[in-house]
Amino acid sequence: MAITTDRLTADEILRLNREYTFFSWSAQAKINPIVIDRAKGIYFWDPDGKRYIDFNSQLMSVNIGHGDRRVADAIAEQAHRLAFAAPQFATEVRGRLGQLLSELTPGDLDTFFFTLGGAEANENALRMARIVTGRQKVMARYRSYHGATAGSISVTGDPRRWASEPAVPGVIRVMDPYRYGNPEPDPVDEHLAYLDEVINYEGPSTIAAFILETVTGTNGILVPPDGYLQGVRELCDRYGILLIADEVMAGFGRTGRWFAVDHWDVVPDLLTMAKGLTSSYLPLGAVAMTDRIAEHFAERTYFGGLTYSAHPVSCAAAIAAVNVLRDDDLVGNAARLGPVMAELHAGLRERHPSVGATRSIGLFGIVELIRNRQTREPMAPFNGSSPEMTALDARLRADGLYTMQHWDSFFTNPPLCITDEQLREAFEIIDGALEATDAAVV
Repeated sequence: MAITTDRLTADEILRLNREYTFFSWSAQAKINPIVIDRAKGIYFWDPDGKRYIDFNSQLMSVNIGHGDRRVADAIAEQAHRLAFAAPQFATEVRGRLGQLLSELTPGDLDTFFFTLGGAEANENALRMARIVTGRQKVMARYRSYHGATAGSISVTGDPRRWASEPAVPGVIRVMDPYRYGNPEPDPVDEHLAYLDEVINYEGPSTIAAFILETVTGTNGILVPPDGYLQGVRELCDRYGILLIADEVMAGFGRTGRWFAVDHWDVVPDLLTMAKGLTSSYLPLGAVAMTDRIAEHFAERTYFGGLTYSAHPVSCAAAIAAVNVLRDDDLVGNAARLGPVMAELHAGLRERHPSVGATRSIGLFGIVELIRNRQTREPMAPFNGSSPEMTALDARLRADGLYTMQHWDSFFTNPPLCITDEQLREAFEIIDGALEATDAAVV
């Protein structure tokens, strides 16, 4: 059929998307996507002009908010000057981005390998760890997601890995300091003793790395209890295991600090980033490495690479997005509004019998829903959904708020440019929509 440039209706856009494109993580016949026409700040609009609050920053990634002209202009300027250079070339924008990131990352994480996104960042961090240590096993946690490439899905712990198994061998899975359905973490000393025992049974000299999301993202916004990350760092140091902090979702201000590890003054050996790096205006990820890791490859070839590594236009987008975070003090805004979100979460728990638990750090939050406050039966089964969760999503959409659900939970992850007034407006919408789940509580 002929392709025209005429404006399409929402139904026409949806038809073309369904007929000619393939959606990730979906049964294609069951998808019901919102059609997005334009976006600005914390809002996006469909072609009919209906406005939605983007309360998940799309994929916890549009940290600066939508439609910032400073980033768009930087993209256009770089595209006109140099749209692409192969990764074996040196460019000004690549060097400047590396220098800028070195000012933000903790400790001596001063060298950066640029990738296409978070999965590739984790993939390369795992490869680096195995090469540097000469070991092959990797520890990972069950309630984790690290990406959908072969290596990153192998260290993912949640059910999204199942379809890819058997996967890359050598993965040691351990429990998190939180258990499913329990809102409180395990005692830190007990949990660290458990990790120590696992390491010794597996053989410390066989384990290259322990990869973890500093604050677990889609599997529950699990904020590590004080002492946990410090203890993991000490265990890794004791046994010569490299610590990989996956900050793809938690980085660039989401938790109220530039990187979540900053809350606990822990410096990992490798730190992966993406999403907020460009605020998703263009694809880009990175592996930050300590001097020790970088020096290992000074005289040794690193056998890894990507055609679009350090893509000039993506690097320009990252510089502009990071500068917006700094110039507008959006990291500080997340820190200031973090207690407000926690207070609003507490209000939901008080008013709604279906709200079983809430957790947040900065503007990184989740609400867990239950059917019974005594038994704590979740509103949806493990790795599933329920009619009530579907009804909640429909009500939120109808009232002009978009966010993601995960089993029995939904997220509260707005762009970091949100104001106090806008945050409260969003929670008012949530307040009304929870009628759909409150009705199921017994």
